[in-house]
Amino acid sequence: MKRKAIYPGTFDPFTNGHLDVLERALNIFDHVDVVLAENSQKQTLFSLDERLEMVGEVVREFPNVNVEVLHEGLLADYARQAGAKAIVRGVRQVKDFEYEFQMSLLNRHLNSEVTTVFLMPNVKYTYIASSIIREVSMLGGDVSKFVHPFVLDRLNQKRAEREGQS
Repeated sequence: MKRKAIYPGTFDPFTNGHLDVLERALNIFDHVDVVLAENSQKQTLFSLDERLEMVGEVVREFPNVNVEVLHEGLLADYARQAGAKAIVRGVRQVKDFEYEFQMSLLNRHLNSEVTTVFLMPNVKYTYIASSIIREVSMLGGDVSKFVHPFVLDRLNQKRAEREGQS
């Protein structure tokens, strides 16, 4: 039986830190679904379709990774339906862990068959967050070391669109 995990997130945009956590997960699991979630409390720069396209391009080289969308419902239920035994979460700092720990306990209550696995990215990505990447990029800063070239291209397009509207 294959060991399957899901790696959920907003991924707005998908960064090299996210990719690093995914690669670490693939060292543990046979298959990982990257699950794009819509978070009503977050205002995203990229639409769900744009994020789906970007993540799909970045993970294209991994035959044991699928990119899925959680349109509605609970992550614990999605994990059950997908046959996943683990939820992968990247943790960069203690603040991340506090929130993720609460969520993992809730998910365990909702689906006792799923385990949350916390993975730390390479130290060079510990200060990188999608929100920081978006802000720096929209202000014209160079984020090329922190995102895949395809994602960088999309960030540059968004900045050009916004500058054209000003």
